[in-house]
Amino acid sequence: MKVLIIDDNALTRYTIKTLLLKLEHEVVGEVENGEAALKAYAGSKPDIVFLDLILPGKSGVEILEELLKLDPGAKVVILTAVEQEELDRQLANRGVSGVIRKPFSFEEFKEAVGGIARRLKL
Repeated sequence: MKVLIIDDNALTRYTIKTLLLKLEHEVVGEVENGEAALKAYAGSKPDIVFLDLILPGKSGVEILEELLKLDPGAKVVILTAVEQEELDRQLANRGVSGVIRKPFSFEEFKEAVGGIARRLKL
């Protein structure tokens, strides 16, 4: 599975990239803000995007909406430390493919990514 990571924290991007590589996925891009997100998406054509919810400038929700305008079939997984059922419902209604809560262990991440990949048939 080809993955684009959008997160403003370099350590988080490194951790996610390392975990994805261990799971034999391909990281086709990493960006830290919304300005670069759409260009990276268009240039790399990932199977799935891992998108932090809280970013400087544009929020993850704004980037999600822009990605879905660019490609209505985009598969986006939100990364967030925020735990709210209402937020999950709002994100699901906006076309999010999944939510992964930070912080996470390797096993939690592996299980979440596997479940999302199976559900999306990636």
